[in-house]
Amino acid sequence: MRQPVEGAGPSATQAPGKYRRAFALLASLFFMWGFITVINNTLLPHLRSVFDLNYTQTTLIESVWFIAYAVASMPSAFLIERIGYKKAIIVGLGVMAAGALCMVPAARLPSYGITLAALFIIACGIALLQVAANPYVAVLGPPEKSESRLTLVQAFNSMGTFFAPYFGGYLILSRTVGGTVKEGTILSAEQRLADAQATQLPYILVAIVLAVIAVVIWRSSLPAMGDDAKRANAEERKKLSLWNHRNLVLGVPAIFIYLIAEIGVANLFISFVTLPEIAHITAAQASTYLGFLWGGMMVGRFAGGVIIQKFNPARVLACFASFAFIVMLGAATLHGPVAMWCLVAVGLGHSIMFPAIFALAIKGLGPLTEEGSGLLVTAIAGGALVVVQGWLADMFGLQNSFFLTVACELYVLFYALWGSKPTNAMADERLA
Repeated sequence: MRQPVEGAGPSATQAPGKYRRAFALLASLFFMWGFITVINNTLLPHLRSVFDLNYTQTTLIESVWFIAYAVASMPSAFLIERIGYKKAIIVGLGVMAAGALCMVPAARLPSYGITLAALFIIACGIALLQVAANPYVAVLGPPEKSESRLTLVQAFNSMGTFFAPYFGGYLILSRTVGGTVKEGTILSAEQRLADAQATQLPYILVAIVLAVIAVVIWRSSLPAMGDDAKRANAEERKKLSLWNHRNLVLGVPAIFIYLIAEIGVANLFISFVTLPEIAHITAAQASTYLGFLWGGMMVGRFAGGVIIQKFNPARVLACFASFAFIVMLGAATLHGPVAMWCLVAVGLGHSIMFPAIFALAIKGLGPLTEEGSGLLVTAIAGGALVVVQGWLADMFGLQNSFFLTVACELYVLFYALWGSKPTNAMADERLA
């Protein structure tokens, strides 16, 4: 067992109030990247109408978003080691703002290629924030409460995902022809051009907010890792291996597979509930029910932050995975509004999965925490495989494609019951 490094723990000057201020700033980051990610859920049916795409082509847009995680996550981990958490967070926010502004020319032309490039840039910025913020929250306080802390801050991420469908529904879908007509309506070229330009204002507003947050964080004081800990960690990393930690090795595919489930449900939700045999409503109306899905995830994470303090985190994860498995079976096999509400309910089942898996996976990594975090954020690229579900939807029907999600829930259950048990655990890093 590795002994804690002298000077790595909280110093006398790091009062609890300072940790609370740091937590509040980090919560704003989680809110914003959740908000921006879920705007895609309203953007995808919009782009499907503008560019006349099938399900495979539509989900390919989201795949490009998650490919950015595979490209940017490990370089982000190395960047954080060189410049520190605070500067890395500011860089991430700047990259996101630049990508959001690129959506303006993409809408004006309109250009499918520039849209993909803009979303890729935004996602690279989010990947950097993910690599920095998730492990930072995990060490921002007592190690025995890291799962609870990460679940709680992820609740603010879900708050962003809860508000985003209403924002996107109002500023994008409700202001377009494609968003206010029933599925199957054919739009003219002029209508598609007008619809494309509806995305400019939302992304300009997003870029402004990101710039403001970057300035606030630049002017703030965040707790930093102790210099002694950094020097010791640099030496220890040379003789340690991530592959000796089962909870990480199996946690990486758990994140990957969970993202297939979460993103598949979210991105195909509007298309699913607008089907005649399900709810037969417009895309703008469906965005309201999508808000309920993300609202369930938000409620589940706030509640989970408390529950995980009182019960074993792995067992809590197992319970939520079991619930998600049951309701996804309902969504894949039932019809009418019942199937829609099953899909809404899976938001509650998914609520604690990402933070719980992440916290369990980095448990005991010690000086390998940044690299482990980089691998886990790279695994978010699993969302890129939503294109597989799009292909399944085109080949076997949209509802049948949700059996892929059912299988994903089973792996998360396996991880909770066995794969999350740590091996070769070391003392956790702490903040100075």
